[in-house]
Amino acid sequence: MRSLLCVLGLAIATTVSAAESPAPRLLAVTAARLIAPEQGKVIEHPLVLIKDDRIVEVRSGGAVPAEYINRSDLGDATLLPGLIDVHVHLDYGPDFSTGNYYKDILTLGPIDLAVIAPNSARRTLEAGFTTVRNLGSNAYIDIALRNAIDRGKISGPRIIASGIALGATGGHADGGTGFAPNIEFHGANGVVDGVDAIRQRVREEVKRGADVIKFMAGAGVLSNEDSVGAAQYTQAEMDALVDEAHRWGRKVAAHAHGAEAIKMAIKAGVDSVEHCSFIDDEGLKLARQRGTWLDFDVYNDDYILSEYAKLGVPQAQIDKEKLVGRTQRESFRRAVRAGEKMAFATDAGVYPHGWNAKQFAKMVEWGMTPMQAIQAATTQAAELLGWSDKVGSLQPGRYADLIAVDGDPLTDISRLEHVRFVLKGGERVK
Repeated sequence: MRSLLCVLGLAIATTVSAAESPAPRLLAVTAARLIAPEQGKVIEHPLVLIKDDRIVEVRSGGAVPAEYINRSDLGDATLLPGLIDVHVHLDYGPDFSTGNYYKDILTLGPIDLAVIAPNSARRTLEAGFTTVRNLGSNAYIDIALRNAIDRGKISGPRIIASGIALGATGGHADGGTGFAPNIEFHGANGVVDGVDAIRQRVREEVKRGADVIKFMAGAGVLSNEDSVGAAQYTQAEMDALVDEAHRWGRKVAAHAHGAEAIKMAIKAGVDSVEHCSFIDDEGLKLARQRGTWLDFDVYNDDYILSEYAKLGVPQAQIDKEKLVGRTQRESFRRAVRAGEKMAFATDAGVYPHGWNAKQFAKMVEWGMTPMQAIQAATTQAAELLGWSDKVGSLQPGRYADLIAVDGDPLTDISRLEHVRFVLKGGERVK
């Protein structure tokens, strides 16, 4: 009798389990063409089969399997993997501003920024960027934003979050620079000096949930120190920071405009250098030798010079941008010709979120082919992030992150500024 009851119980449990298991979500997507960046080629009349949140198969033509009753035929459109931007600031930008630089600093706190950040994430996703790396955040907002998106509470791209960017006293991470001595700013910040303190602070960032460590190897444009590119950490400090981050399994991104700061960061072993404006031939050679990624944000110069004076940004910062803009683009062209490892990085937040794709045209103007620019925002970016098995290509087993644009971006790269169809993990976003 006991054996019979066990058998009956197992049968009932199996029946209930089967009844409760949801049917898989199956979707077939067709279009005129598909750009396969991992192969550097175009697939005509593609058929993309998706099960739940993953790609099952990509092929040219053929009948759609009968079980795929959900279908999206996009007509004369081009399919691409979801785009990746490896340098954004989702809790920062013109949309957060009152139009008065100093009023913003003195009246807008982390809660104000956190309220608006989800809107920036949604706009970024709807623009076709299904994965981003957030490099520098206020009060760990990017980590909370990442977690809320991962839990399905709000809409946004997959986020690799850095938490708070680290830097030296008086440097690009020190928001108190340029203010009267009696003015003090309290709350979380990234100011840290000295080898031992830097090691401890890296551990703190990891503890708070950082996926990547961002630090200011040198001076910057949109801050109040005099220089735009001088090194702001010693070699020993940079070495310690990178060593500690790698010890905890975290990659490191270094902000650096100046030639010397760039070379110091590369020698320390950083995984990527951001901005790279004044990189010299020695720096390019060193980056190739070390396998360091170079991430140039070659669009935002246009926006800063046309709009930032209207926001009350100090003229000294705008003047620093005038020193950087064209030189950075010329450095970008030299890096392309040298065959450097380069990923798509916009510094979005310096200009409105959702405009990320405006950079593609500048990348093509300054030396990349349209295919190279697309690869920088797909396969190359995924490799930098260590996520090649998850994103950046439409291959079986990857996330079903897929976008579509009208026409062919290989003949007109600006079409990527007008994404009309977005899937993230097989879910329709747009």
